[in-house]
Amino acid sequence: MGLPIYFIKRWQIGNDFIWLYYINTIISGIIFYINYFFLAPGFFFNGKRYKYYLSVVILIACFYFVSDSSNKMVFKYVPDSHKTEQLEREHEKRKKILPPGGAVSIGRPPFREMHMYNYALTSLFLVFFSLGLRILERNSLIEKQQKEMEKEKLNSELAFLKNQISPHFFFNTLNNIYSLISISPEDSQKAVLKLSKLMRYLLYETEHGNTSLNSEIKFMNNYIDLMKLRVSDKIKLSVSFPEKYDDLNIPPLLFIPFIENAFKHGISYREASFIDINMQVEKDSISFRCCNSVAKTREESEKKDSGIGLENVSKRLNLLFPEKHELTINKSDTTFEVILNIIIT
Repeated sequence: MGLPIYFIKRWQIGNDFIWLYYINTIISGIIFYINYFFLAPGFFFNGKRYKYYLSVVILIACFYFVSDSSNKMVFKYVPDSHKTEQLEREHEKRKKILPPGGAVSIGRPPFREMHMYNYALTSLFLVFFSLGLRILERNSLIEKQQKEMEKEKLNSELAFLKNQISPHFFFNTLNNIYSLISISPEDSQKAVLKLSKLMRYLLYETEHGNTSLNSEIKFMNNYIDLMKLRVSDKIKLSVSFPEKYDDLNIPPLLFIPFIENAFKHGISYREASFIDINMQVEKDSISFRCCNSVAKTREESEKKDSGIGLENVSKRLNLLFPEKHELTINKSDTTFEVILNIIIT
């Protein structure tokens, strides 16, 4: 808006230039915003491309007459004249300067044609620029909506998986306590106390989305202590959790399905069996390993029903740590091993 004032002071241009400049600026703005707010969303994005292009042509043609009329009023332009006197004098002057046999001076095109070319190029540039800007904004909005939908889907799936894990874990633990009641009432009371701590963790500390690694390790230790009440001396149980580590925020119930699966399918009361649980914590990574023997009496049932715990953990890992985790499951006739490496960022 300040350019005309600068030109007036710098080159002493008349007021006619100011009026023409502002008229053309207003016309350009009208073309830009009509295409931006009405034509592009109304026709182009709705698949009505022919109507869009026809509307653009009509828009440019209509405002050409407005622009042409303003030029006539400002410069007192005579329609029947194709060259002004000033252009003719400049043309004659160039002819005199050229040496004999030199290049022929073509001269400037007529004023009306020159204005038409400039107006057409400027209008087309404004139309395609506003259309491109509208397309970019629309794509950005669509991408933002897709991310929000993916986030909502992620939250709903995580909530569903967590709610699915909790009843599954609770059901198996109640079965273990039930088997202890007739054998040792005192141990069954301790088991109920342990279970109350576990359920308190499930109900309150896992509702905030993430939990601390320290709380998760305490939860796993309480579960393992609960499982120790029903294992015999033939079970070789090895548990190694880090004592000193940087506490990290992690999703809850990531490791307990592996431990639960080990106690469910790795314990045999007729022959020697083992469970080996190990965790290592670095500054921004966690390495977890759980290896157990496969009881022959349960080998066939394990093939028919692998449970929902491991499947849920795999889904959660894909949602929570895409390309930042590595889950390896090694199976054989006698052993079952799970290795999980997670990068926490």
